[in-house]
Amino acid sequence: MAHSLNLAWLMVSSFLVMFMQLGFAMVETGFTRARNAVHTMAMNFVIYPLGVVGFWLVGYGIAMGGVQGWSALAPDGAAHAELGFHIGPRFFGLLGASKFALVTVAHDPPNLAMFLFSAVFMDTAATVPTGALAERWRFSAFVAYGLFMSMFLYPLFANWVWGGGWLSALGQNFGLGHGHVDFAGSSVVHMTGGVTALAGALVIGPRIGKFRKDGTIMMIQGHNLPMAVMGTFVLAFGWFGFNAGSTLAASEPRIAAIAANTALASATGALTSLFYVWQRHNRPDVAMACNGMLGGLVAITASCAFVAPAAAALVGVIAGLLVTWAVGALETRLRVDDPVGAIAVHGVCGAWGTMAVGLFADGSFGEGYNGVAGPVRGALFGDPGQLAAQAIGAVTNAVFVFGLAFFFFRMTDRLIGNRVAAEVESGGLDELEMGSQAYTHD
Repeated sequence: MAHSLNLAWLMVSSFLVMFMQLGFAMVETGFTRARNAVHTMAMNFVIYPLGVVGFWLVGYGIAMGGVQGWSALAPDGAAHAELGFHIGPRFFGLLGASKFALVTVAHDPPNLAMFLFSAVFMDTAATVPTGALAERWRFSAFVAYGLFMSMFLYPLFANWVWGGGWLSALGQNFGLGHGHVDFAGSSVVHMTGGVTALAGALVIGPRIGKFRKDGTIMMIQGHNLPMAVMGTFVLAFGWFGFNAGSTLAASEPRIAAIAANTALASATGALTSLFYVWQRHNRPDVAMACNGMLGGLVAITASCAFVAPAAAALVGVIAGLLVTWAVGALETRLRVDDPVGAIAVHGVCGAWGTMAVGLFADGSFGEGYNGVAGPVRGALFGDPGQLAAQAIGAVTNAVFVFGLAFFFFRMTDRLIGNRVAAEVESGGLDELEMGSQAYTHD
């Protein structure tokens, strides 16, 4: 009975996370111009079926092919295989080597449930660059990216953290806490998406007119802020499935703390960004408050099960400040054009959330996590090794994901071109790239 209840819980959580695709579509479309609304919506729509198929064919096998099973979902496991190498008695897993196209687990409910849950997580990561590269990304190049992300890039890092790979084994192999710990995806999902978006933005370049020759930066306003606000609420709602669903068990009482921590971090992140910008510019900025809320959600995702409510609120406060700083720094210092603030929200706050585990995990949860005895504790609660493991994971993500994504975007640029023609960008991608318009005027 418990296994059936947990399977149902995982399914409902998967449905909530899938619903977040609507939130991303609304946020990104609202933050971009009306002449590109169809194109932005289309990317957010197509990344879902494209990602599900790519993840089904290859990605799930790479990410989870080395996992025997999940005790909350079934007492027994399925056939599995993890490729890696040994150094003495230590094993370093690199990628899964089974479950491709679900052929070997076609009638195994736990794996089918985990495929769906993992697929919608992957799609969340894959959606992040659609906002950062909006208004100038060629649709054919975007399709190629969707397959690359769902089949290779995301699954590799997911395997290292959640699929029995080498980052999760840092505790067993080197005594660094419980290894790299990411309960629901600050590093695996959000930092991966944000770092990939940064690589893409650097390769594809800014929108026409964003950075002028005299050094001034043009403010390009989105066309529908109410749509972005509604999308933010959709995302905040779906995030409860994201975080609480990662228990994989409705019978786990910790879901109450996880949900409370998720709500607190989102609230403090939103208010911090709102009041910080209000104080600096003498006006409340609702758009920045939305990104502050999302930044708080991103940051609490890794630590939501391991910290107290007060710590969760602090994680959100710091995330809200980081969002406002990072959005400005990316534009003014690095000259990176990100129409929706995705790199700041997901990349920067994802890195912060990853490190927050190594600081604030208080030992109240996580007994036996990643095969290490005892609960998860951060440096402030007696285990500096956990902070080291978190730092190794964050640096690995920044180097590996960025490097592979940058190489992919450069190769795509040479083979098919990442960017639409200048006249298409100036005239609007809806009519000239997609052949349709979001808004018509009779």
